[in-house]
Amino acid sequence: MAAVKKKGGLPQWKKVLMIFLALVVLGGSWAGYEFYATVFSPNVVMEAEEGYFHVPTGSGFKEVADLLQRKGIITNRASFEWLAKQLHYPENIRAGRYLLRTGMNNKDLILLLRSGRQIPVKVVINNIRLKEELAGRVGNLLEADSVEMMRLMSDPLFTLRYGFEPEAFSTLFLPNTYEFYWNTSAEEFVDKLAKEYKKFWTAERMAKAKKLGLEQSEVSILASIVEKESNFRSEHSTVAGVYLNRLRIGMPLQADPTLVFANRDFGAKRILNRHKEIDSPYNTYRYKGLPPGPICIPDPRTIDAVLDAEKHSYIYFCAQADGAGRHAFAATYNEHLRNAQAFQRMLNKQGVMR
Repeated sequence: MAAVKKKGGLPQWKKVLMIFLALVVLGGSWAGYEFYATVFSPNVVMEAEEGYFHVPTGSGFKEVADLLQRKGIITNRASFEWLAKQLHYPENIRAGRYLLRTGMNNKDLILLLRSGRQIPVKVVINNIRLKEELAGRVGNLLEADSVEMMRLMSDPLFTLRYGFEPEAFSTLFLPNTYEFYWNTSAEEFVDKLAKEYKKFWTAERMAKAKKLGLEQSEVSILASIVEKESNFRSEHSTVAGVYLNRLRIGMPLQADPTLVFANRDFGAKRILNRHKEIDSPYNTYRYKGLPPGPICIPDPRTIDAVLDAEKHSYIYFCAQADGAGRHAFAATYNEHLRNAQAFQRMLNKQGVMR
């Protein structure tokens, strides 16, 4: 028997079918919206418009998600985790330092983290006296641990791999601005600086060092003293010539900056007799020859000033009495004594007692 069609209306089955189709469409639309929101809606909030996020070496997916949530970077962890799994991020975690932007969506965030596309870190090496300062600077800028840096620089087996004793190891490092990825280890840091050191020490520079009768590290040690003796680069080759003359005749270097280093009295403006009493291999008044290591990490230009040291007959020098910071050089002790007395009178007049 045929279905009865109600006057002015649709058959019941058609109404049911239309309602079902409408629900399917609505459900699909909602699912589509949810999918769109999960992939394309903003889910990253930084303290400023941009900021860095660090993924430590050895992190798993949970550690990354925990970090993002704890730092308040992602607003919806569930959507991040769902899409990350779809894009196989848990199997492709890459340590590093990533530049994130406020308003990034999950897709862009995950693809960036998965790619390993980092922004390099600039590490500036300058004005460093102590190994602890170098290790601290590296540890503050890179994932490399400062304690591990100190351990490596003090380990004879490690330093000998590069041809240095531990005391002279910091001569391996040359002041400059270097770029590293954040997740660089302490050993990788040293290895890169060693490559830069090899580039610097050309055959020409090595020949100059040999002519002076010095090892490469000894040139750097002497350069560190020269650098702390004078703030004027125009004097460096002359000062280097004085110290080379003293080494040739077996005279102690008697370099005041080495006493400052030995006493760790870096604020001293005047060397006193008490500074000379310290029993340290860096006391060049007491011990002849070069100290076992540098008293700072010298600039490459100062190293070149030593390699191209001025040839002269000067044995002595002291600061000039005008207070400008330049030096008066002398070939005889009597001449030097007059220069030194004039400088001492100037210090006394100014009331500089330490």
